[in-house]
Amino acid sequence: MKIAIPVTGGALSAHFGHCEQFDIFDVDLDGKKITSRQSLTPPPHEPGILPQWLSGLQVELVIAGGMGQRAQQLFAQNNIDLIVGAADNTPQELIEQYMNNRLQTGTNICDH
Repeated sequence: MKIAIPVTGGALSAHFGHCEQFDIFDVDLDGKKITSRQSLTPPPHEPGILPQWLSGLQVELVIAGGMGQRAQQLFAQNNIDLIVGAADNTPQELIEQYMNNRLQTGTNICDH
């Protein structure tokens, strides 16, 4: 499975659309291990571009802190699952929590 996490300053970005980069993880869910990780700079922010870009990278899941409703709809149209409301943490820790069914989420901190 390929999972993307928006990152700013080495930790989960509060709003995915304004992140510095995306950490893209290939994970083996059965073995609960990360098989590869890459950090990519996204294209310049404009409505609808990030879901298409991540879809082109074969991302299947995005773990985010906050995301607007329109962006969530665009991810659904690109067949990418979402987890929103994740706590500020390092991408590695978020992936490990997800693989071990310990990822806790709170309120989606984005309201647009």
